[in-house]
Amino acid sequence: MKGLNLLVLLIIFLPCLLLKPANASEPIEIGLTLGLTGKYSEMSNIQMKGFKLWEDHVNSKGGILGRKVRLVIYDDKGDPRIAKALYEHLILRDKVDLVFGPYSSEITEAVLPVTEQYGYPVLVAGASSDRLWQKGYEYVFGVYAPASKYAAGFLEMLAMNGYRDIAIVHADDSFSKDVASGAKKWALRFGLNVLLFEGFKKGTKNLDDMAQRVKASRAQVLIVCGHFDEAVNMRLSLKNIKWQPKAYYASVGPVIRKFLDVLKADANYVFSSSQWEHHGSSTPPGCHEFYSSYTKAYKEDPSYHAAVAYAAGQILETALKRSGNLDRNRLRDILSAMDTMTIIGRYGVDRTGMQIKHFNFIIQWQKGKKEIVWPEDLRTAKPVFK
Repeated sequence: MKGLNLLVLLIIFLPCLLLKPANASEPIEIGLTLGLTGKYSEMSNIQMKGFKLWEDHVNSKGGILGRKVRLVIYDDKGDPRIAKALYEHLILRDKVDLVFGPYSSEITEAVLPVTEQYGYPVLVAGASSDRLWQKGYEYVFGVYAPASKYAAGFLEMLAMNGYRDIAIVHADDSFSKDVASGAKKWALRFGLNVLLFEGFKKGTKNLDDMAQRVKASRAQVLIVCGHFDEAVNMRLSLKNIKWQPKAYYASVGPVIRKFLDVLKADANYVFSSSQWEHHGSSTPPGCHEFYSSYTKAYKEDPSYHAAVAYAAGQILETALKRSGNLDRNRLRDILSAMDTMTIIGRYGVDRTGMQIKHFNFIIQWQKGKKEIVWPEDLRTAKPVFK
């Protein structure tokens, strides 16, 4: 009788013992939203290409932990409310294994309470507002330099070249305000004079009045804190009032090829901060390979938005391999302590999750080409002041 019972048990359970666990052949699903339409569409679509390229490369090598990777990407339309609802959908309905952060500090700030509530570690590859790391979250990790340090290299370069009088204007979203307040702080540290510090409503297309106030301030240098539209619109307004400062700096917008396509010759001599460039005297491992793969796949040059997305994938891949499983609390602990290299440089965070190992380049458009002009030991050209 005992033998019969044993035989029955073997018949029932032997197939289960021989089969791999059910989820071993299923992909690791990683969810995120991007503003593929709406006010952040330009940068979001570039980021999507970076994420998808990482997905392709990982899967061509057999995936992670023996499983393929599948990205689940929704369009949040640049709307914080939509993004928040979609992250709840990803976690509760789609039941994704992991998530990446969305594009922009505004959208990221809206979704972090959701990811924090459900204990999902978030690599923030599209946002850098300092306030994201000032709320006591335990699952949020920055991939690139915080907004408050965006303009620091540019301001140091100004001081070294004898320019003292500056104006700082900014859109009223959280990222732009953090870039502006950080720029003001660094300017004072470098002994510069901030003659004008003003904000304007995001979405304002005609900035002629603001440009006139900058001119009236007698500033030598103008710093515009915003995204793509603000960088372009202020450049056009300066042209409208027939005045140009000795140096024009704008965050985010000038690093994108479309900036040159829209402004053409007027893009020349504009400065900006970049989290990554593929050229220069010293580039991180895999940087050139990423550039070649991206240009082959998409027939265009990548901006740092694509490279940062790809780097976020690299960071997650490294963390998963060290973890050996998908335990999200273990991943959080690993991401908190990890120090690793990516195609954009080093990843390493402080106790709040803010990135502290990475630094910006300062670039300038010269003769239709982006040149690295700071730091000096990595520059491809000297800065040009008008």
